[in-house]
Amino acid sequence: MAQSFGLIGLAVMGENLVLNIERNGFPLAVYNRTAAKTDEFMAQRAQGKNIKPTYTLEEFVQSLDRPRKIMIMVKAGSPVDATIDQLVPLLEEGDMIIDGGNSLYTDTDRRVQALESTGLRFIGMGVSGGEEGALNGPSLMPGGTRAAYEEIEPIVTKIAAQVDDGPCVTYIGPSGAGHYVKMVHNGIEYGDMQLIAEAYDLLKNTLGLGHEQLHEVFSEWNQTDELNSFLIEITANIFTKMDEDTGLALVEVIQDAAGQKGTGRWTVATALELGVSIPTIIAAVNARIMSSIKQERVMASKQLVGPTGKYDGDTKAFITKIRDALYCSKICSYAQGMALLGTASQAFSYDLNLSETARIWKGGCIIRAGFLNKIKQAFKDDPQLPNLLLAPEFKQTILDRQDAWREVLMVSAKLGVPVPAFSASLDYFDSYRRDRLPQNLTQAQRDYFGAHTFERTDKPGTFHAEWF
Repeated sequence: MAQSFGLIGLAVMGENLVLNIERNGFPLAVYNRTAAKTDEFMAQRAQGKNIKPTYTLEEFVQSLDRPRKIMIMVKAGSPVDATIDQLVPLLEEGDMIIDGGNSLYTDTDRRVQALESTGLRFIGMGVSGGEEGALNGPSLMPGGTRAAYEEIEPIVTKIAAQVDDGPCVTYIGPSGAGHYVKMVHNGIEYGDMQLIAEAYDLLKNTLGLGHEQLHEVFSEWNQTDELNSFLIEITANIFTKMDEDTGLALVEVIQDAAGQKGTGRWTVATALELGVSIPTIIAAVNARIMSSIKQERVMASKQLVGPTGKYDGDTKAFITKIRDALYCSKICSYAQGMALLGTASQAFSYDLNLSETARIWKGGCIIRAGFLNKIKQAFKDDPQLPNLLLAPEFKQTILDRQDAWREVLMVSAKLGVPVPAFSASLDYFDSYRRDRLPQNLTQAQRDYFGAHTFERTDKPGTFHAEWF
């Protein structure tokens, strides 16, 4: 009997998705480039399950029901193209390939166009949630033709994370829309993680909190409506893990140089191309880049001096102010991501539903958080909302907390603790709320040295001045 679904690529994410799909009633065929990996999977995690191992692509394709549905979980870039090129000659009209990796959306645009024109179907699907999400229910962001999505809808709605208002999957939009939304999701994730890191830095280095106190603070924050989230939860847990070699909290012996796989940089690049301001996400990417020059920073630390010392005010009150600054900054990070999605939706004719996008992030994914319900509702109440900062609830939240936010930044500057994402978020808020910015001077300069012209505030038209 033929299998109803196929998956290529048995790394951890691939394996976990296979087990999730099989558990939900869909028998699979699997293929991995190295046969040993397939054998190991079948002998251990897949033992006794309705999963058929195959050892050539021909055998794999022939073992599937038609029209075939094949998901590939291989490294983004040329490995995806290589796998597609090997598959296409073996497939028949109506068969479908689903790319579940973190592919660049322009690559997905190209693949959708190329394969759909030959009678095959192609879906680029963002998968978020890491290893646990893949196994127990991820957030899924599929893009391609609506007809292609409808074919896989019975499967993806079952394997996705389930929340109070449905499965964490929806049809995102045509072409590379799914991978675009996943890319921006990851950009927001970068911002979220950097903001949490800055809060940790302040709690540890300006207040002197130890790992047990840090665990308590983040655990308390995770109980609040504002900050309840997967990332705050795991942060609280991280502080409880002790290192057997040193007896210290493990986090304190981890090298302070963060890696990145590219989705954050891609988000920054597309925002620059579309002319959308995302300073919090840019700050988060820059922070990872700065962290990577560890040896240079060690050398600089011996030559470049700055302020030292601890916060000498009310510790408990300042912890609350850091919490408020974190929440205000987080709102700005999500506002930037949603504004980017809104602009991209128009530029690329994706017709994104931002309320639904927020809804499917409520479960399964890395940025899942309680306040996504409020974001979902904000865009449901006003689908044309230009910026999350203007949604009544978020507007009032920031207005109520901005004094605490500003004080945290003043203390950070005074004590020499870098908070690039906190700062970028407040700059974003202050720039957005100003009806007049100093770029009138920028336009004067541009006209002065390059005759780039300018517009006036008192009459329509384009003007050039003889400056000298």
